[in-house]
Amino acid sequence: MKTDEIDKIIAEAVNESKKQSKWHRPGKGSSTSILTARKILNTVFMVGFVLALFVYFAFPEQKVLFFSIGFGAIIVKLIEFYFRFVL
Repeated sequence: MKTDEIDKIIAEAVNESKKQSKWHRPGKGSSTSILTARKILNTVFMVGFVLALFVYFAFPEQKVLFFSIGFGAIIVKLIEFYFRFVL
């Protein structure tokens, strides 16, 4: 094979891989309302995570509060995953 043929095959493969993505299918999850909901859920998750860290270090005797906030943040993140991969 010549290098021109190899370059052409590689370019075609790269273009094909850009068209088809394993995780982001065209037409699914691309609505603005879902993207907005995902951004809000991510923000809530990050705030919950930081709040859980604050409670852990500021109030070390409050383990139940720490776990409640932490697990709540994880549930919010799981909902965001559902929006990303299923809807």
